[in-house]
Amino acid sequence: MNGTGLHHLLGAYLLGGLEAAEAAAFEEHLDSCADCRQELDDLASLPALLDALPVPDAVALTAAAAAAAVPGAGERAPAAHESGPVLRLLLDEVAARRRTVRRRWSAAVAAAAAACLALGIVAAPLLNQPPKPDASYSVQSGEGLQVTVGLVRKTWGTELAVDGRSLPVAGTFSLWVKDRDGGEDRACSWTATPSGRVRITGATPLQLASIGSVEMRNGQQQTVAVIAVPDG
Repeated sequence: MNGTGLHHLLGAYLLGGLEAAEAAAFEEHLDSCADCRQELDDLASLPALLDALPVPDAVALTAAAAAAAVPGAGERAPAAHESGPVLRLLLDEVAARRRTVRRRWSAAVAAAAAACLALGIVAAPLLNQPPKPDASYSVQSGEGLQVTVGLVRKTWGTELAVDGRSLPVAGTFSLWVKDRDGGEDRACSWTATPSGRVRITGATPLQLASIGSVEMRNGQQQTVAVIAVPDG
């Protein structure tokens, strides 16, 4: 087969459609044909693009390119140097369809992201809700001070959700948990706020069943409020 005939094998070679003998002959032809080497380099991405398309689309595109290369009535067969544009037309069509697919995927991803964002906005307040306490106790002093402590059982101990109102507006404070045997553990501490309001979460390794009382103390370790926790 002469060089012109071998040139027409470029498309089949590129797509892996040649028999071993034909492939070997074409590779030998490549050594002496700069045009084929250049065209092969230009179309190197074609197989990957075809693989990325659904099989029916790839077949349809290949058939269209083959039909364009077959001469009709009164037409001449394409010369060797004309087979390149046919393949480039195929590549351009594949690339165009790939761009369409990318646009569709981009729109779908954007819509999914928007939906997830909307869901996140709606669901975030629900997901961020503090755990429901297993027990809740409150105390109120004659000066208007109010402290509510929610106790939540944990495998490692007990979580305390503290809600204080009308508290002193200066100084530092801490929350101490006492067990029924007289031991104690500091669960949390904070600095007073100008509004006298505080919400804070504390923790203690003491299990809920062993807690006898919760005390709020000031910076001088004086007891400001005491909440007794009933046994059982």
